[in-house]
Amino acid sequence: MMYCKTEEQIDSMRKSALLVSNTLAMIAVDLRPGITTLSLDQRINTFIRDHGAIPSFLNYHGYPFHSCISVNDVVVHGFPDKKELKEKDVVSIDIGVILNGWHGDHAYTFVLGDPGAAVMQLIRITKESLYKGIEQTIVGNRVGDISFAIQEHTEKKHGYGVVRELVGHGLGTSLHEDPQVPNYGKRGTGPKLKEGLVLAIEPMINLGKKEVFTDADGWTVRTKDGSISAHFEHDVCVRKDKAEILSNYQPIEAAEQKNPNLFTND
Repeated sequence: MMYCKTEEQIDSMRKSALLVSNTLAMIAVDLRPGITTLSLDQRINTFIRDHGAIPSFLNYHGYPFHSCISVNDVVVHGFPDKKELKEKDVVSIDIGVILNGWHGDHAYTFVLGDPGAAVMQLIRITKESLYKGIEQTIVGNRVGDISFAIQEHTEKKHGYGVVRELVGHGLGTSLHEDPQVPNYGKRGTGPKLKEGLVLAIEPMINLGKKEVFTDADGWTVRTKDGSISAHFEHDVCVRKDKAEILSNYQPIEAAEQKNPNLFTND
């Protein structure tokens, strides 16, 4: 069942989403070669709790960390560990919080140094595809319109692999609500979008083929061909004329620009 939110509930969800944005911005300041993803996860936990929230991911279906930090060929659900990040690593960080009973959940992909033009184009196109999908998140459209827009911009125009096994989703008092939001599909198909529905839209796009597999830990999802993957995610509220993005990439992008260890398309 899909749950449309009241304006008061949407305001609460906006606060949760913005806390995730600010957490990602905080991490972006100090991302550098030599830092471990486990230390980042610990900082994420502290920051979230210091702001009166709790991490959504910890113990969710047994997940053992506060965040998902996915490096290079890891698509999503990467376990933070003691391995040091290195130059040219592609690092996707996915964070969820529960603030006053409401979830915020989004992700951003960072690059430590210049990984080459092909990887940077993948990251740019994946981020663009997120906004292509968001443009379709209006009353009267269907989930398939979002899915088609993302697939059209990534797979059909650039030949990237659009992961099938993992999808976006509804968001609210539960981390995952209906409907599922695939990153591939046909226009005019799927559930109809209604005012107040909140979605976590999250293209997961591979530089190579679409096929993935899961490590023995039961969580870490990797590209089958070892290619780099990128992941961007926003929390979005369905509106009549233009979707409302509840999360905010601006503080993340500002921190990214100021960090000399991070490479950007700008």
